[in-house]
Amino acid sequence: MIHSADKISDTLAASGFALRPAEERGKADFGWLRSAHSFSFGQYFDPGHMGFESLRVINDDWVAGGGGFPPHAHADAEIFSYVLSGGLQHRDSLGNGSTVMAGGVQYMSAGSGVTHSEFNPSETEPMQFLQVWLNPNVSGAEPRYDTLDIAPVDKDGKLALFLSPTGRDGSMAIRADADIYAATLDGEQQITRDMAPGSRAWVQVARGSLSVNGQALRRGDGLAIREAGRLNFADGADAELLYFEFA
Repeated sequence: MIHSADKISDTLAASGFALRPAEERGKADFGWLRSAHSFSFGQYFDPGHMGFESLRVINDDWVAGGGGFPPHAHADAEIFSYVLSGGLQHRDSLGNGSTVMAGGVQYMSAGSGVTHSEFNPSETEPMQFLQVWLNPNVSGAEPRYDTLDIAPVDKDGKLALFLSPTGRDGSMAIRADADIYAATLDGEQQITRDMAPGSRAWVQVARGSLSVNGQALRRGDGLAIREAGRLNFADGADAELLYFEFA
């Protein structure tokens, strides 16, 4: 696989970090949908940005009131939506239906195949979410669906685990080799994370700004981390982030 940040400075490469700047992401604008793609997706294709480890898609989506994705099919993909504002309404061929509001996560393991739709249930207010796909570690499994609300206190100045291979610590079980966390960071708050030897990580900034080991990040930036060690998240200014760790 060609990783997502081969076009980086020698300084970042030497540090084991690879920055994916927000402004270099692929863009799409369909009126009802505005999207920024961290990796190749749809009409945006860049062989230098095809994914990272099992991470395949991070789309920063803005959906106008009443807009949404009509029924469409998926198979063998682990997909979750992290809602940042408004609500996201889901319906699928398995009979599942829910509306996930800001701070919530919906997860779908497409497995052997499922058809679903996603809409903004408000006719007037826009909504925003991060749509994330990962490659599964098993093919043709039975599809499944789950949701989880992350309480603000659980991610305030700390990493809140919400997806993991084993579903440990109250997280949802994902069929991918990744632990996925959310966190908010502001003011003097700091988060320290010791990556296990041999692991890699990705940081995606959902809002605000922060630093990771002194590397400044702002909304929409992604950071690939290819060397295990201690990470320090600091300098948060109304920051919200997703942290992916791959064994």
